[in-house]
Amino acid sequence: MAANNRRMSGKKGAQVGSGGKRRRGLEGKGPTPPAEMRKGHVKQRAAQAKARRAQGRTQAKGRGGKSPAELVVGRNPVFEALRDGVPATTLYVQQFIDNDERVREALKLAADRGGINLMEAPRPELDRMTNGLNHQGLVLQVPPYEYAHPEDLAAAAYDDGEDPLIVALDGVTDPRNLGAVVRSVSAFGGHGVVVPERRAAGMSAGAWKTSAGTAARTPVARATNLTRALEAYKKAGIAVVGLAADGEHEVGDLDALGGPVVIVVGSEGKGLSRLVGETCDFRVRIPMPGGAESLNAGVAAGVVLYEAARRRR
Repeated sequence: MAANNRRMSGKKGAQVGSGGKRRRGLEGKGPTPPAEMRKGHVKQRAAQAKARRAQGRTQAKGRGGKSPAELVVGRNPVFEALRDGVPATTLYVQQFIDNDERVREALKLAADRGGINLMEAPRPELDRMTNGLNHQGLVLQVPPYEYAHPEDLAAAAYDDGEDPLIVALDGVTDPRNLGAVVRSVSAFGGHGVVVPERRAAGMSAGAWKTSAGTAARTPVARATNLTRALEAYKKAGIAVVGLAADGEHEVGDLDALGGPVVIVVGSEGKGLSRLVGETCDFRVRIPMPGGAESLNAGVAAGVVLYEAARRRR
C-alpha cells in the first residue's frame, strides 16, 4: 500500500489547485506579429535573404567611396524616423524583445510603409552593429543619400523655364540646420541646396527628419570644392549672394534676388569663410532691430528666400 502511495504522489499535474497558472496560460499574448517576424515563416526567410543582399550592396558601394548606410538606434528614435518618413531599408529587431507599445508601433509603421525588410537578430549582433550603443532592441538602417551635382540644380530650373533659386551652405555642420534649409527652399519654390563634401552636414536621418519630408522632392547637391562650384554658377550668369552681418546691402534692397541667384549661408558662429566671401558678387545683411547678433542657418535662409520669392511674384 505504501508503494502505491509513492507511485501516486509522483504523478504530474495539478494535485489540488493550479495556483492560477492555467488561467494565466490562457491569457492573450497581444496581436499576432507580421509574417516577416514569425520564426521559420517563409516570408521571414525571404525578408532576411533580401536584407543580406541589400547589406552586401551597401558595403560594396562603401568601398567605392560612397558613405555607408546610417543606423538609427533606440526605440524612440526608430519610431520617430519611421513616422517622419525617413528612408529606410531594414528594421532590425532583437530576438525575444520586450514587446512594448513603441516596438509595436515601429513594427506597424514599417509594415504599413512597405519596402522595409524586417529582420530578427540576437542582441550580440545588434551590439556589434551599433558599436555597443543602447539600441533597446531596435535598429533602423537608412540608405546612403544620392546627391545631385551642383550643375544639375541650375539645369533643372532652366529646363522648367525658371530662374535658378539655390541655397549653398558654407561650414554648416548641424544636420538639423541642413534639414531646416531644405524645408525653406521647398516652401519658397527653390531648386535645391548645395553642401561641401567635407566639414559640413550631410543628408543624415536627422536632416531628413527636420526637413519634414521635403527632402524627398528638394535635391541636395554635394560640391567637392564650394568656391569652384560658386565660380561655375557665376560663369553661367547666376548671381552669388552671401549673407554677412557686415554686408554692404540690406536684403530688402537687393534687386539681384529677383533673378537667377545662389544664396550662400555661413555658419552661425564664423559666418562665411574668406574664400567663399570673396567669391560672392554681393554681400547682404538682414536687419535685426531686436539686437540679436545672428540667426541660425535655417532661419536666415528662410528670410532671404522669402524676399527672393516675393520679388519673383
